[in-house]
Amino acid sequence: MRLQGNISGADLDDLKEFSDWILAIGDGNIGCSIDGIKKVEIPDDLLIHNCDDPVSGIVESTYSDFLRHFTDIKYLQERAILAPTLQMVESVNEYMVSLNNSQDKSYLSSDTICKSDHAFTSLEHVHTPEFLNSIKCSGIPNHYITLKVGVPVMLLRNIDQSSGLCNGTRLIITRLGNRVIEAKVLSGNMAGDKFLYQE
Repeated sequence: MRLQGNISGADLDDLKEFSDWILAIGDGNIGCSIDGIKKVEIPDDLLIHNCDDPVSGIVESTYSDFLRHFTDIKYLQERAILAPTLQMVESVNEYMVSLNNSQDKSYLSSDTICKSDHAFTSLEHVHTPEFLNSIKCSGIPNHYITLKVGVPVMLLRNIDQSSGLCNGTRLIITRLGNRVIEAKVLSGNMAGDKFLYQE
């Protein structure tokens, strides 16, 4: 839906066909089951041939000449990598961050449980900071993130919908402070606008 605002004509038809294909896979309408595992045939024009490292292959194919174009909003708007697992997302993210020669900065999440009106002291022994920091699942940010200026990011939750800062909004990091991150929106009505996020 976000891409359709920037595309028209034959490209829009191709996008619609691709979107329908992705939805059909998600609904289980495409593919055959072999030993309980669904197998889906990928069209040849979507395959990357002759690459030794799959992560670098997909990044180079999608973001060709990334270092020369990483500040170009249109270049970034037209490209995205879909990954089937969180582990693959992390691999792609780490590789893309490594391509950028800017100084990196690491940020940590909060590592305490909410105190309720009732005293559940037994939960403090189960939900230790180490356990909370190890949780990795969809919709919850990792405990540790490393960012660099010029790296594309995606919001995982709604921050300010009226400003276009909602789940799935893509941005590019423009400045990193000790407690504040500045980023420029890549798509939608607010494309090009900068926002500050305080950790």
